[in-house]
Formats: sequence, structure tokens, C-alpha cells
Amino acid sequence: DLRPMNMSAAHIVTEFILLGFPGCWEIQIFLFSLFLVVYALTLMGNGAIICAVKWDPRLYTPMYFLLGNFAFLEIWYVSSTVPNMLVNILSKTKAISFSGCFLQFYFFFSLGTAECLFLAVMAYDRYQAICHPLHYPIIMTRRLCGTLVSLCWLTGFLGYPIPIFFISQLPFCGPNTIDHFLCDMDPLMALSCAPAPITEFIFYTQSSLVLFFTITYILRSYTLLLRAVFQIPSTAGRRKAFSTCGSHLTVVSLFYGTVMVMYVSPTYGISALMQKILTLVYSIMTPFLNPLIYSLRNKDMKLALRNVLFGRRISQNS
Repeated sequence: DLRPMNMSAAHIVTEFILLGFPGCWEIQIFLFSLFLVVYALTLMGNGAIICAVKWDPRLYTPMYFLLGNFAFLEIWYVSSTVPNMLVNILSKTKAISFSGCFLQFYFFFSLGTAECLFLAVMAYDRYQAICHPLHYPIIMTRRLCGTLVSLCWLTGFLGYPIPIFFISQLPFCGPNTIDHFLCDMDPLMALSCAPAPITEFIFYTQSSLVLFFTITYILRSYTLLLRAVFQIPSTAGRRKAFSTCGSHLTVVSLFYGTVMVMYVSPTYGISALMQKILTLVYSIMTPFLNPLIYSLRNKDMKLALRNVLFGRRISQNS
């Protein structure tokens, strides 16, 4: 009888094989070098933003407080995937332990959810600053900013332990090969020996609701905001409003555009390579480009970053 054997085999999988980006050794070395440079620049860029917000008195405003926290989140978000991916590229076995795989899955989704919430909070901040400039200092107090940031982190990290725990309890009796560079929902569910439609439904509903509500709120905020910008009489004022909002909208488009394709549309029609590329864009390229997007379009941030990168004496002497 095969049934008892299957039950005993249910917990045979103690590790998963992450295929990553297969190819000859030269390609692997090229990818390793590329991702290592991107990771180092991401840490430096976002780290510089955190230091600029902390040290420059001109940046003691709600917008920069949120941006500093967002940069801190980006460092953690990129660190949930890239270090393991770098080890995996050089590894002969390309193995990740069962618990390591689910821990990465948890952190990747929790930090991604926190990112969605942060982008919504930043849209709220820009909306208040442009649509209600007189009430803005009264509304966006340091206490409210601290509360909103804490809620983003808490909601992100408290939303996923239960569904991910239930997924980890599913029987995985082999094969254990994941054609991806990280532990993601679709590949893990495909490897489970028993179907779990309810768990899958809860997980996807939760992810879709977070994406839907945050993107709807962001689009609504920017619609009202752009209406207000067009009513600004001075061209200089209009340009300044566009530059601060333009950078935020660029990040939102890049992040949500790829995430929506991955988690809202059915992924059955998307090839494994395309899934990897889309995941690379929102999980690695967005944190990498954020410092560039925010600093290139912002005079105060450019000045503060120059002071951080080329010595704080400049700001003290001027």
C-alpha cells in the first residue's frame, strides 16, 4: 500500500534547490559581479539618504522623515534577496534549507507589503502638502509621521506569519527544485504534494487587497493633487510641485507596474525567465534606483547628499 509511504515521505524535503539564472561559469561570474555592484550601490545610495535626512537641518520635514525611513526599508528589502542570491550563484549545490526558504519568503513579502504602505503614506504626505499647505504643519506632526511609519512596519510584519506558517505545514515530498532565485508563492505551491486552495486563496486575496487599496489610494491622491497643481498661478511653484511628485510617481509606477503583473494577473502564461526578470525589477532595481530618482529631481536632497558624500564641513563652513 502506497499511502503510508507517502505520509512518511511528506517531510522528506529538508532543503530546496534555487536554480536562479542557469548558464555557463562566465555568465555566473558576470551576474555575480553585476548583482554585487548593484547591491553595494543600493546600500550606499539609501544609506546616504538616511545620513542626509539625519544630519541636514534643511531636511527636518515630514517628507524627508518619511523618505529616510523608506530608504531604511529599501536596504532591508534588497537584503532579503540579494545576499542569498549571491551565495547561490557561487554555490555548486544551489541549496537553501527548508526553514531558510520560508524565512526568506516571509521577509520578502512582509517588507514588500510595508513598501506598498510606505508609498501610500508618502502619497498622503504630498497630498496634504500641496492641497492643504496652510494646515500641513498642523496635520503632519512628527508624532503622526512616527505613528504612520510604525503602522507600515507592524502591518507588513504581522500580516503574513499565519498564512506562511500554514504553507510551510503543507507536505513537500519532492521534487524540491524551484526555478527562481528566491522562495516565492507560486513555485512553492507547485512543489506541494497536497493541493491547498483555501490557503492559496487567503494568501492571494491578502496580497491583492494590499496592492489594490494602496494603489487606489495613491492614484486618488495624485488625481486630486494634480488638479491642485494646475491651479497654482506661478510657473515656478508648479514646477517645484511637479518635481517632488514626479519622483514619487516614477517609483510608484516602477514598483506597482511589475508587482501587478506578477501577483494580480495569472502567472501561468508568464515564462519562468520573465517571472525572474519582473521580480528583479521590483525587488532589486527599484531600491537601487530610488536614491537616484529622489535626489536627481530634488535640489535640497542633492545639496544634502553632496554634504554627506564630500564631508560635512561644507555645510558648516557655508
